Amino acid sequence: MWQGAKDEDLQAAAAALRAGGLVAFPTETVYGLGADGLNAAACAQIFEAKGRPQDNPLILHIADRAMLEDIVEPLPPAGQALADRFWPGPLTLILRRRETVPDVVTAGLDTVAVRWPDHPVAQALIRATGRPLAAPSANKSGRPSPTQAWHVQADFGDELAGVIDGGQTAVGVESTIVDVTVDPPSLLRPGGITKEALEAVIGPVADPTLTNRPKAPGMKYRHYAPNVPVLRLPNAGLDTARAFLAQHAGEKVGLLLDDESLNVLAPFDPSVLVWNLGPKTHPELAAARLFDGLRRLEAAGCDIMLIASYDETGMGLAVANRINKLSQPLKEEDA
Repeated sequence: MWQGAKDEDLQAAAAALRAGGLVAFPTETVYGLGADGLNAAACAQIFEAKGRPQDNPLILHIADRAMLEDIVEPLPPAGQALADRFWPGPLTLILRRRETVPDVVTAGLDTVAVRWPDHPVAQALIRATGRPLAAPSANKSGRPSPTQAWHVQADFGDELAGVIDGGQTAVGVESTIVDVTVDPPSLLRPGGITKEALEAVIGPVADPTLTNRPKAPGMKYRHYAPNVPVLRLPNAGLDTARAFLAQHAGEKVGLLLDDESLNVLAPFDPSVLVWNLGPKTHPELAAARLFDGLRRLEAAGCDIMLIASYDETGMGLAVANRINKLSQPLKEEDA
């Protein structure tokens, strides 16, 4: 494992990328599984390593405007406004591609997803490589996204050229994705930039129209789930939670709940494992803690997990999006 604070490690990682290898690296959102984004063969390895469907496009990560100009057509006004306001940062834009971008990156579409990450290790690695990096989340497809280096190693072992350890990521969920090739722009995936923040810059943002050819990651397939069942607790559902815990007494139950709910439900049986997602009024804390909690409770041997629901406003929209994709609603018969 390479250390992000060491220049010699970053140079070694960049050399591995230039040679066509796969390197996992930290961003402010989650860890990415990087390949030379202009090398079709290297990008194809991402799909094989992750078990990722071929129609699920990749995101190209850049470190300066010159890289952007090499891979996309001139930005439309909405795209320029969002880039000026939120780049570098947890925002991905869907833009018109140039022929320099391999078809494998875009799933054959005439658009490409692009992000300029706001993380010193990611930026240094891209600059050292000298190429945009294709980098979906560094997890096996369908698994919780990685927010620490050990999450990557748990999924891939020694399959990769290496992992750069940059500590825990700050945002904890993937980037917001906005398609600015349509009018009005369309929010394809909620993430680290809220819908409200987007609309403060460019006006109304539409919800996506689902198709069989997704323009962005996270639109079509089940994502983010551990290998044990996760049931979603409805808001104001503490009586339901008590019934659930009574029904599963003696089992190893994992609870991923806000601290207010945990305080009301406590004390717990020793078989219950608890992961605090923070105050319900601060969903950005839940975003930062969500995927790590899922992986830690799974590693601790939970038989089943119960997770909180979140209101779909502000950062709660991104948290709810991830939770809804990884869980099933808790039904009366389950409690």
